[in-house]
Amino acid sequence: MDGKTMQKYNLWLQNALEDIDLTNELNNISNSEDEISDRFYRELEFGTGGLRGVIGAGDNRMNIYTVRKATQGLADYLKLRYDSSSVAISFDSRIKSDLFAREAARVLAGNGITVHIFTKLQPTPVLSFAVRELGCQAGIMVTASHNPSKYNGYKCYGADGCQMTDNDAGEVTGFIKNVDVFEGVTISDFDQALNSGLISEIPSSLVENFFEKVEEQQVNKGICQRVPLGVVYTPLNGAGNIPVREILRRIGVQHVSVVPEQEMPDGRFPTVPYPNPEIRQAFECAISLAKSVKPDILLATDPDCDRVGIAVAHEGDYRLMSGNEVGCLVLNYLLSCKSANGTLPKKPVFIKTIVTSDLAARIAEKYNCEVIEVLTGFKYIGEQITRLENEGRADSYVFGFEESYGYLSGTHVRDKDGVLASMLVCEMTAYYKEQGKNLIQVLDELYASHGVYHNILINAEFEGSQGMETMERIMKGLREDRPDEIAGLRVVGFSDYLSSRSIDMKTGKTAEIDLPKSNVLSFSLEGNAGVIVRPSGTEPKIKAYITAAGADADKAASMAGQLTAAAEKLLKGI
Repeated sequence: MDGKTMQKYNLWLQNALEDIDLTNELNNISNSEDEISDRFYRELEFGTGGLRGVIGAGDNRMNIYTVRKATQGLADYLKLRYDSSSVAISFDSRIKSDLFAREAARVLAGNGITVHIFTKLQPTPVLSFAVRELGCQAGIMVTASHNPSKYNGYKCYGADGCQMTDNDAGEVTGFIKNVDVFEGVTISDFDQALNSGLISEIPSSLVENFFEKVEEQQVNKGICQRVPLGVVYTPLNGAGNIPVREILRRIGVQHVSVVPEQEMPDGRFPTVPYPNPEIRQAFECAISLAKSVKPDILLATDPDCDRVGIAVAHEGDYRLMSGNEVGCLVLNYLLSCKSANGTLPKKPVFIKTIVTSDLAARIAEKYNCEVIEVLTGFKYIGEQITRLENEGRADSYVFGFEESYGYLSGTHVRDKDGVLASMLVCEMTAYYKEQGKNLIQVLDELYASHGVYHNILINAEFEGSQGMETMERIMKGLREDRPDEIAGLRVVGFSDYLSSRSIDMKTGKTAEIDLPKSNVLSFSLEGNAGVIVRPSGTEPKIKAYITAAGADADKAASMAGQLTAAAEKLLKGI
């Protein structure tokens, strides 16, 4: 451990005195160089997702001091850009989320910036809504999404209600780096700022307006009142408990059973290692309850309630449906029903990320729906909605989704919305139940019409100091010595989103990619198959998104297995 790291440790030991948890932690690690080094070898990075890290003491941890420093940088950015500005703040159920929200508010108020803050935890989509509804220039959502309980963080939003773009996040990062963590922060007393009006509590009427906007997205109003629907729901001890149950009540869902041990907000998430609706462990308590109440559908929202996962009864068990499967089902439901009842726009628009299933594009094409592809990250979907709005075409937008369980219809927010998605899934389930079908049967019908698509995500982790170098070497190798075939399938197209160029391997023609530069490589294969490779933006790993298509389930599964094995070798640099 170098002297600079020890100097930082001693600085914190002398100055980090306001939070007794931090003081105790610093004292307890005094004899461990490894523990000290891990907390001080770097500063917590502020990226397009804002801050995220383990809760604890040090520059590389989430605590009141790193939150204050980042917020001071945000305040400096806002003061330079606007003559006057305001910021909306919300938080979820994670450990110290309410504290971090208050500390961010104190810093902003100390810098003369008006703060609108929720007094109770609210989902991420409500924060996105509040930014736009209140005319704010920025927003802060204190959350670490689906990370384990030892993590917290906050997402930063722009005036459009989207998470900050790369450019804006880069500017804020520049300001943060110039802030001294102890001496460079201007902070106010919370109660004094509240009394002066610099801090104000967001009224319940705004949340009511949010619910009304969500309700407007119903396609078949009254279907849940007409069709008895049984739902088992788990908020995974997060922020979704009240709003999801409220929206289901409003649309007439009559039987909602909430998983008792996961009902109340609890940042320890005592029943699951990861409060992530993508994994089966998150559903185990819900499945146990479902065995006695026999519901039609199981729902799980993540701690900040921007994503929802579902499970459906199938062959004596409950099958978790992937984000791609649910997204395709909802897209088909919206397009088919709107087409039938005459509410489909003349030029409908659907937005997907480049790693989202191509089955969605096939469904959209059936209804002459324009498909817009964007980079991974829901903020890019939000940006396209704003573009449509600026062009006077907001009504053309029908739906957008990403494979990681994020969905949005309507233009009331600019982020994925777990409250809305829960409503649409239940409405869709009731609609097909009235026809004598469950969601798996409907998915099989889509496969029969468009072919079977299997979408698989694999990861290769690269820990340690050499991890980043290894990842860079693998990406460089794939770029400069790209394969002619993968799993025996010819590469028919190649796209490099960092150089913004794509090439048709059949004709040799090249084209420019009109998207922000990103370290992503896409290999289009014969037979509607493909492999997309990109490093994770938040973890030391490279991800490969695999698409396998076949005339039937067996052929698609066989091809998926072959592509997975081949992609695993690519990620190892073999």
